[in-house]
Amino acid sequence: MTQRVIALGFDPGLATTGYGVVRRSSTGWEAVAGGTIETPPATARATRLQKIHEEACALIQAYHPDGVAIEEVYMAKNTRTAMVTAETRGVLLLAAADVPIYCYTPLQVKKQITGYGRANKKQVQLMVKRLLHLAEVPQPDDMADGLAIALCCLIELSGVQAEKHAYL
Repeated sequence: MTQRVIALGFDPGLATTGYGVVRRSSTGWEAVAGGTIETPPATARATRLQKIHEEACALIQAYHPDGVAIEEVYMAKNTRTAMVTAETRGVLLLAAADVPIYCYTPLQVKKQITGYGRANKKQVQLMVKRLLHLAEVPQPDDMADGLAIALCCLIELSGVQAEKHAYL
């Protein structure tokens, strides 16, 4: 029997942080949970970051993941967006301090999930649906991204080499 492995993935954002929990079991890969952590824009930034941290800690406590994956801030169209996303990543890193942490750029996620680093969002979502045997494409987009990031971590934890198994 295959050992159960759980990965928790985060798509960081101050307004909306997507997350996904996936597991490998004897029957294959499956989505365990997914959703978003949302913070209201009128709330102070520190309070918003605190909420993200608290909810991330609660997810880690609830699912006891073998790895936590957080998307990297790769590039942004404006500096302010990059800064608040980096702050969100910081509180997620802090929440996961006691768990092995894996970080992936958007390009790495696309490559790992679809085999093509320039895949569009829809292509990634369709492959997540297929790999996790879901009935529908996961929604909202932030949650779908969290599942894709968690799936990258699960693939790495499972020892699958993406270059050799681009389409798994």
